[in-house]
Amino acid sequence: MPGIDALRGPSRATAVLILPLALAVADNVRVRRQRDAARRDPLTGLPGRDALTRQVDRLTRTNRELLHVLVADADGLKTLNDTQGHHAGDVLLAAIGQRLSVWARTHGGLAARLGGDEFAAVVLLDLSASVRELRALRETVAQPVEGWPAIRPRLSIGAARAADLPHAAGASRLLRGADMAMYRVKTGLEECGYLATAHDAYAPSVHGRRPGRDGTHLPAA
Repeated sequence: MPGIDALRGPSRATAVLILPLALAVADNVRVRRQRDAARRDPLTGLPGRDALTRQVDRLTRTNRELLHVLVADADGLKTLNDTQGHHAGDVLLAAIGQRLSVWARTHGGLAARLGGDEFAAVVLLDLSASVRELRALRETVAQPVEGWPAIRPRLSIGAARAADLPHAAGASRLLRGADMAMYRVKTGLEECGYLATAHDAYAPSVHGRRPGRDGTHLPAA
């Protein structure tokens, strides 16, 4: 009958092989989490454009019929910074980020901060509920901020539905359409709930950005 050490031998050998692999996997997870945290906006905790684009691409493949991409601008940020200070402006942006993130997760998606006062989200919405959901989002975001009753975040929101655009339209085209839709809402040309048309998504750009965006007045490099 084999001795106890002989029976334990294979287990020890297996452990010797498995332990380095387990440590490598754990280290890889740790590094990936650190990298993801570094890519998040420190003020709002939201990821940036790259994470949003990846999520749009994934949902385009798996659930294109319900896919919506939103672009939203915070209204009145400069005035708030000028009258109440930049800390109040940071409170406003953090509140928008938190509320938009909760809403996006509730609708199977992801919110992101694109920079400055500009946010975006990718979500799954029933086509018949798009306009209603966008208007409800605006009202949700506009609730007073706890501890700052004078701050009521306001958003100009535009959206593009993948189902309304050519099948070849990808993340950049959906974002372009949503940005154009947001601009039309922000300038009063359309009401909240406006959804981008193919014309919006394929409108000419300046340096890859919608005319009127910062930097579009500059000559091409």
